[in-house]
Amino acid sequence: MDAFSDVISMVNSFVWGPWMLALLVGTGLFLSLRLRFMQFPTLPYALKLAFSPRQRDHRSKGDISHFQALMTALAATIGTGNIVGVATAVVLGGPGSVFWMWITAFVGMATKYSEAVLAVKYRITDEQGEMVGGPMYYIERGMGCKWLAWLFALFGTVAAFGIGNMVQANAVAGNVYNVFGIPTWTTGLILAFLTALVIMGGIRSIGKATGTLVPLMALLYIATGLLIIIHNYHLVPHALKVIFTEAFNAQAGFGALIGTTIRYGVARGVFSNEAGLGSAPIAAAAAKTDHPCRQALVSMTGTFLDTIIVCSITGISLVMAGLYQGFSEGTAAILTSSSFDYFLPGIGSYIVTIGLILFAYSTVLGWFYYGEKCFYYLAGFKGIKPYRLIFCFMVFIGAILKMGLVWDLADAFNGAMAIPNLIGLLALSGVVVSETREFQKLRDQEEGKLI
Repeated sequence: MDAFSDVISMVNSFVWGPWMLALLVGTGLFLSLRLRFMQFPTLPYALKLAFSPRQRDHRSKGDISHFQALMTALAATIGTGNIVGVATAVVLGGPGSVFWMWITAFVGMATKYSEAVLAVKYRITDEQGEMVGGPMYYIERGMGCKWLAWLFALFGTVAAFGIGNMVQANAVAGNVYNVFGIPTWTTGLILAFLTALVIMGGIRSIGKATGTLVPLMALLYIATGLLIIIHNYHLVPHALKVIFTEAFNAQAGFGALIGTTIRYGVARGVFSNEAGLGSAPIAAAAAKTDHPCRQALVSMTGTFLDTIIVCSITGISLVMAGLYQGFSEGTAAILTSSSFDYFLPGIGSYIVTIGLILFAYSTVLGWFYYGEKCFYYLAGFKGIKPYRLIFCFMVFIGAILKMGLVWDLADAFNGAMAIPNLIGLLALSGVVVSETREFQKLRDQEEGKLI
């Protein structure tokens, strides 16, 4: 196992080298420039569209609403990355890594928007009458590059077992054991059983489950985090000063800054909001919408809510508590619990653990859908049932594995998955711009103003 861990660690270091960081952030910046940084002026409209009780999707093609598509995507993104991922970034990269998570999110909003535009534009209807789409389809149908589409689907199939399965189960099992003393194998079995209950119903069942779970878990966690920050407001200025100062720590040297602070900030930022991985557009493709850009704006809000809101609450709280210096990679999973307990003795760790369970479970559901659609692209319907059984089994396996190995596997798979998707986004950026201009005209006609 040690030899395997060393190999995965080497692959992970290569995949997440400076070139990958430049490609991820650079693609987001390139798309932001081509779209004239439209993510900022359109955010209020996008949030209104996402959460409006009266949506324009009832007569449009698709299987789930704008809101359910966003909740499915948020179910997959708001997970352990927001609790354990941020803690790991702060422990390994220092408080400055939180700043680089923000930068990744700001440019990632344009990436997430572009992914969704292409996913809806190039989606197809499968044999069961459901809408399917994602990078494998816009790479094949838009670029005409089937082998690259196949490669993305392969990476996505495998990545679902890392970022969306084993990592979630591992983090939950570890925290439940530390707080309640329940053995990890018991937690793994329960998670596997609950996963099987929902995923057998397909995207409509997943959409209903996440539409209930995500708002509940997000409100619980955000309210607790804001309570800590507001009640200890006098610590916030110092925490922000530490984050911004260490983001450009000259004393550490440029090489150390790239190798630790920036690397872990970007890697955990991508792990959290998944902009550039090509996962979220798979959910966006199932949405009922009359125009690709309308759903794309909804999808874009996921990055804002996930990283700018939820991850910021976690990161600022961790730096305010100042406990991160006493933790290592192996114990980072309980840093957030310890920090919340520092401010809310006796209840903080319980709230984090409950939030983590809900976060992780919903992430497993969302990523199952991603993995299944990728595997469907590779093998068709005949492989769906075996895939579902294996997926549930790996939830249990993830709960009992070593933490370091699980995170290294997740990071490696994320990087591999992002490469073909980013190539597709860059190649089809002109299509995104064209669709956006068309939608601007439509919006002008609808409301007498440009978005």
